[in-house]
Amino acid sequence: MKLDILAIGAHPDDVELGCGATIAKEIANGKTVGIIDLTRGELGTRGTAETRKAEAKAAAELLGVSVRENLGFDDAFFVNDKAHQLEVIKMIRKYQPEIVLCNAIDDRHIDHGKGSKLVSDACFLSGLKKIETELGGEEQVQWRPKHVYHYIQWKTIEPDFVVDVTGYIEIKEQAVLAYKTQFFDPNSKEPQTPISSKNFTDSVNYRAKDLGRLIGVEYAEGFTSERYVAVENLFKLK
Repeated sequence: MKLDILAIGAHPDDVELGCGATIAKEIANGKTVGIIDLTRGELGTRGTAETRKAEAKAAAELLGVSVRENLGFDDAFFVNDKAHQLEVIKMIRKYQPEIVLCNAIDDRHIDHGKGSKLVSDACFLSGLKKIETELGGEEQVQWRPKHVYHYIQWKTIEPDFVVDVTGYIEIKEQAVLAYKTQFFDPNSKEPQTPISSKNFTDSVNYRAKDLGRLIGVEYAEGFTSERYVAVENLFKLK
């Protein structure tokens, strides 16, 4: 299955929080999108790997993605080495995306920055013919995505560009709240975490609304790019 966009996150819920509305919009526009989770989020304070798996499935269905896979890397302890790069390369070559969306370049959780660099490096290496990989007993061909963009997570990072997601924020919020064990629930007996507060849940909306305000629309999501972002002409700008 060839995808237009492959969104990759260190943990189940990273993609939904970082670029859920953008994904929903692109799917509505006819693009095919898949999600790869690097870990099962098994070290999270709330919930378990099993509950996160079920929640990720529900979130994927809400967004309408074509496929979702989990690479099962060790939560908090995966590293950017050859073994991990090769596993990501296999996914890139399997789905041959034009665009890869991945973790923030720097963030509160150490896995986000690590995941960002791991995926970025794998996207480049995936285009090298002499790196040989197999999947399902078949030799894979090299593939390098045209673009690699990093969504914004906990930290407020200055975006290189923003996407108008007006009309899609509700789908994003529903997908985020599919992770029932992770976010605000006044009846939960689980320990409190930085993302389980009502303020954090509310921030999904108000951060997107503030970015929207800055570009003259209702809601927006921001991204950073390692390369200059080109536009076809000045009239394609918002």
